[in-house]
Amino acid sequence: MGRKELTNGQLTIGRLKICKHIVFFLLAMLAMTSCVTARKVNYMQKPDKYIPTYADTLAFEDYVLRIGDRLYVYVYSTDEKIQKLYNAGGSNSTLRQQMSTGSVGGVYDLYTYLVDEEGDIDFPTIGKIAVKGKTTREVKQILQQQLSTLLKELPGYTTISVEVSVVNRSFSIIGAQSGRYMINKEKMTIFEALALAGDLGEFNSRKEIKLVREINGVTTIKTFDVRSEDIVNSEYYYIEPNDIIYIRHMPGYSFGINSAATAVGVTAATISFGVLVYSIVQTGINHVRKYKGEGGAK
Repeated sequence: MGRKELTNGQLTIGRLKICKHIVFFLLAMLAMTSCVTARKVNYMQKPDKYIPTYADTLAFEDYVLRIGDRLYVYVYSTDEKIQKLYNAGGSNSTLRQQMSTGSVGGVYDLYTYLVDEEGDIDFPTIGKIAVKGKTTREVKQILQQQLSTLLKELPGYTTISVEVSVVNRSFSIIGAQSGRYMINKEKMTIFEALALAGDLGEFNSRKEIKLVREINGVTTIKTFDVRSEDIVNSEYYYIEPNDIIYIRHMPGYSFGINSAATAVGVTAATISFGVLVYSIVQTGINHVRKYKGEGGAK
């Protein structure tokens, strides 16, 4: 009986020691895997074996109009009647300010022209104009030419000019900082887009950002590493209206160490927890040894 109790006691001590080693191993792994290094989150890093190189393929092209786009058109003329006819009697700055606070179906409908399913806009006194696949510069030239031809028959005709721009342009981000954001300038870079969305946060991957874009009616998906400084010369640098940017969470990161204060706090908490576990395990070992000693004495 005493030998059996002794054997069981030895087994118990062995199991407790193994348990102690496992606990310390898990704590060490937790401390290491929770670190988010600067290399994982910093931008503009030089390419190496971990950060890719991108070919110099930067070539910004003017946006071509698509079905569903809305065009803002303002006609400039010294003739007040023409101003009122085509611009609803408002100044360019006033109309733009009203549109900035309006919504599609409201103020936008009054001052913008929708590219319909046929790829046309319906412009006053001219009628249908095919604009799909054209740039705003090309549409401007078409409108100026047709309006000049139409209005030069009027008494006191003066030269006119036309301003054309796409309004309500946006891109979307999903996965991190999800939302739909407006493109408020002619050219917007990937860094400006991310800044507009509040950046990526410490635990979102910069290594495999996916860009979903429609090109000539075909949806394409491209993957790139935004940490590389070569990105500024690549095809991924500028975003376009209706782009979708997918950002995934870093696998295995639910929390992490991103500052000295956090590192100290996590280390202190880990040590405290380790000491607590060690005390519990050691107490168990001492009890088993005491029991074994008492059994041996009998």
